[in-house]
Amino acid sequence: GLPRIIEQYSESIPGVQTSASDSGFISVSAFNQAVFGLLIVLFLIFDGVIKLLDIAPVAESFTRLGYPTSVATGIGVLELICLALYLVPRTSILGAILTTGFLGGAIATHLRVGYPLFSHTLFPVYVALLLWKGLFLRDGRLRSVVAPVPAAY
Repeated sequence: GLPRIIEQYSESIPGVQTSASDSGFISVSAFNQAVFGLLIVLFLIFDGVIKLLDIAPVAESFTRLGYPTSVATGIGVLELICLALYLVPRTSILGAILTTGFLGGAIATHLRVGYPLFSHTLFPVYVALLLWKGLFLRDGRLRSVVAPVPAAY
C-alpha cells in the first residue's frame, strides 16, 4: 500500500532512514518527505515538458510575457536539466540552487510585465520553498548545515 511505496521512495535516497511500523504506518517525516518531494518534482516535470511541446497555451504565455516562442524549448530544457541535478542525490543541492536561480528569472519576468504580486509574481517563491523543503527533508547534509543546534547549558 501507500506506506510501503513511501518507505521504498525514502529508502532510495541516501542518508534517509525510515521504516514502516508494525501497524503499517510510517513516520510523519517520511510522509512529508515523499509528499513535498513528489509534488514539486511532478510540477517541475510538467512545467518543463510543456515548454518542449509546441502547444498554444505556452505560445500565448510567452507572447504575453514578451518572449519569443522560439526560446520556450531552451527554457524547458534548462528547467529539466536543473531538475535532473536536483533528483540526483550527489548533485541535489546544486540542482536546488540552479532551480532557485531559474525561478528568480520567472519572478523578474512577472515583475517586469506587472502581474499580480501574490498569485503570479510570488508563485516561483512558493515553488522554491517547496523545493528546498523537500530537499531539507531528504538530505542529511543540508539538515546538518541549516538545522539549529541546541544550545548547551
